[in-house]
Amino acid sequence: MKPKRRSQPSPLPTSRPPLERMMRIHSALQSGKFPNATQLGADLEVCTKTIRRDLDFMRDRMNLPVAFDPSHNGFHYTEEVDAFPTLQISEGELFALLVAEKALQQYRGTPFEQRLVTALKKLERSLPDTVSLNLAEWDHAISFRTSAEPIVNVPVLETLADAIQHRRQLQLAYRKPGARTTEARVVDPYHLANVNGDWYLFAFDHLRQAIRTFVPTRIVTAELTGKSFPKPARFALEKQLRDSFGVFSRDGDYQVVLRFDEPVADYIREKRWHPSQELKELPTGGLELHLRLGSLIEIQRWLMGWGGHVQVLAPPELAASVRTAALSLVERHPAA
Repeated sequence: MKPKRRSQPSPLPTSRPPLERMMRIHSALQSGKFPNATQLGADLEVCTKTIRRDLDFMRDRMNLPVAFDPSHNGFHYTEEVDAFPTLQISEGELFALLVAEKALQQYRGTPFEQRLVTALKKLERSLPDTVSLNLAEWDHAISFRTSAEPIVNVPVLETLADAIQHRRQLQLAYRKPGARTTEARVVDPYHLANVNGDWYLFAFDHLRQAIRTFVPTRIVTAELTGKSFPKPARFALEKQLRDSFGVFSRDGDYQVVLRFDEPVADYIREKRWHPSQELKELPTGGLELHLRLGSLIEIQRWLMGWGGHVQVLAPPELAASVRTAALSLVERHPAA
């Protein structure tokens, strides 16, 4: 009885995978240079028979308008092709695409809206017809809503985005909250961020000689100074906002402890409010939320929305500021 031969591992392919190869052929056809099978085979390191099989597959199975032109001795597309139609996508990925398209609502009126819409439409056009149909059917299954849509000054936002991309210095006419007049601020714009639905500009302020946060809706004008600035080596948004409850920069180190009663405890459990948060369950059904923050301004405003369902255990200055704000609200709006 002859011993069985051990199967040898398959050698690694020396040529590109078929999909990558056909995408390269697609690019060559779109170039308008009328490549022939011999040229394509030499470029892709395969024989001409392989190239011809690829071209036949692209024409017959992928319905691409591939044709041979004898006068140019090469292949070309007989009509315009937007994208290579081989995108493979799962149902989960399709749903994520739909969510992304719906999320564009928060970018309405910004310089990013049209670019995002164009990119998503290209992806949709590359899907098979049956998948595209499902996308349309799901269109009514999900939506985004916001209670307060931010007002965006589109020309200013475009100027900020362009200046950040090309590292160009700006002079802003900026209005502080509650002020009726503006002041001139020369800044190096580092980053434009959408935080909780609102836009913010993070920039080096030459007047304060520090990184400051600006609200684009309060920027009346933004003009180029003609100067540029080097790429900020130490700036990182994650580091800038690491201890913030929103966008305010650090002004201290605060250990915040909040006690929520049972009627609102589930709302607190269902969100990640801050990277530092720790939850402590209470026998009463309520819970304690522990945070480490660098500023108390935004957490105070947030706490006012919970009314009498939250108690500030620490720090004392936060409890005092919430008490003062609540008393002021009652004094301004006394019971009839």
